[in-house]
Amino acid sequence: MRKAEILLSIIYEISEVLATPGPLEITLVNVVNILSSVLQIAHGAIVVLDAKGEPQITANGGNTYPPQSGFRSVIPQAVIDQIVTTGTPLVIQDVRKSELFQVDLQTTSSSGTIPITFVGVAVKAEHHIVGTLSINRVRDDAASFCCDEDVRFLTMVAILVGQTIRLHRIQSMDGQRLIEEQRRPEKVLNEERTGPARHPHAKVDWIIGESPAVKQVLETVSVVAPTNTTVLLRGESGTGKEVFAQAIHKLSLRSKKPFVKLNCAALPESTLESELFGHEKGAFTGAVSQRAGRFELAHGGTLLLDEIGEISPAFQAKLLRVLQEGELERVGGTRTLKVDVRLICATNKDLETAVVNGEFRADLYYRINVVPIVLPPLRERPGDIPRLAKAFLDRFNRENHRELAFAPSALEVLSQCDFPGNIRELENCVRRTATLARSSTIAPSDFAYQNSQCLSSLLWKGADRSHGGKAIDTLARGNMMPVGSPPPARRIGASEGDVPAAKAGDPNGPAWPAMGPRLADRDRLIDAMEKAGWVQAKAARILGLTPRQVGYALRRYRIEVKKF
Repeated sequence: MRKAEILLSIIYEISEVLATPGPLEITLVNVVNILSSVLQIAHGAIVVLDAKGEPQITANGGNTYPPQSGFRSVIPQAVIDQIVTTGTPLVIQDVRKSELFQVDLQTTSSSGTIPITFVGVAVKAEHHIVGTLSINRVRDDAASFCCDEDVRFLTMVAILVGQTIRLHRIQSMDGQRLIEEQRRPEKVLNEERTGPARHPHAKVDWIIGESPAVKQVLETVSVVAPTNTTVLLRGESGTGKEVFAQAIHKLSLRSKKPFVKLNCAALPESTLESELFGHEKGAFTGAVSQRAGRFELAHGGTLLLDEIGEISPAFQAKLLRVLQEGELERVGGTRTLKVDVRLICATNKDLETAVVNGEFRADLYYRINVVPIVLPPLRERPGDIPRLAKAFLDRFNRENHRELAFAPSALEVLSQCDFPGNIRELENCVRRTATLARSSTIAPSDFAYQNSQCLSSLLWKGADRSHGGKAIDTLARGNMMPVGSPPPARRIGASEGDVPAAKAGDPNGPAWPAMGPRLADRDRLIDAMEKAGWVQAKAARILGLTPRQVGYALRRYRIEVKKF
């Protein structure tokens, strides 16, 4: 009875050790130490095997020896192999006489003459052998004795140890799985960065453009989109800032969350605050119910603030706090709300000049100008005009159940227009022309400029705007006016004074960036070509045109280019 109580006490202590959180190696060493201190044994050892059946952990008398340490285990590999292979207990009355032991066990009293009895059992977890548990006793006499009690006791301990090893391995697998799950967004992020950067059109194929300027913007968009960095889209009106903002959102990790947009210039300051931050019921006249603002609606997603350069300095201070702290209060409310929003701002205003003039807060400027992306105007991507025009015409056909198409010469005419209103003006031009077209094929004669009805030409010709209706009156009288475009982009650093002799509004002047119909006459083109030595590129600089426009004009007037 006394011995049974001792064994039960040992089982209880071992159970407490195995239930204590900690590294598996230390836990197993503590189990061996309990066996060594309570039982009359010389040594105890627990060997844990890896998936290949090789010793992974050896806990022996208070020491842990990894397999790579070069330590020769007190249990020969042949002994471990036999226990694992058979799955049955192994009892060796005298290890000196066993072929399985090539060397004596290292005991405190090992002298080579003391008989040592070895008892080992398999450690199992869910019917799989995961290691061995063994003890060795120093015998006082040479007589054999029964080790059945040791076998039964070690088998019970081995069951507890096996379950502990299994639980530790499950926790290790779960921890590794958790690490992989945490790394997965980073992996996705890297894939998003590298994939679209090499193949931007595979991700943003709804943006039409093959020009180098557009490809560069798309590459930047693909790189910055997967991050949460604030983006400032800059460019002239009509360059498609909202479309590029949507592309950034679609390529981001927030693509399944809301994309909310607001035109800051379209609302007065009082209404703008309510639109962005929301308001409580009764906050002002007309606030009959509580309303969430755009920041709240975009929580977890992306918020586009278009025309941000038009907001007042007073409201800029209120906006700055939200951008810095991610906190806001609804109008008329006191409760602070936390928002998680990826911000994209857009403007066609010169913010740097506005900061210098005190019209735009410098701290807000630095807060939103983290990654600026400048969108190219349409005049810098003339090769994209035919593609865009066809896309707009296809959209018009779908909406109006028409089957219109451009004649090649019509696309050539469009390609030589500057379109100061950029993509928006091109779309309007296509829609107007398609609406008024008299046949299924749009020809050059269908365009408004052929009938002197292009208002854009009058706008950029520099007509007298002091009389509000003069441009319309001129068109109404049927006076012929050549189509116009804004003066060509000046060289960087150039000023208004750099425009040569002719006035910007003079269609006969070299500064007028026109194509064939805008040339005053055939003689002027020939004169420019002669001055340029019949080099089209030089003649284009003299006339303020592009070489392509000059080439078109030469064909139009059937001028044979002289070769020297």
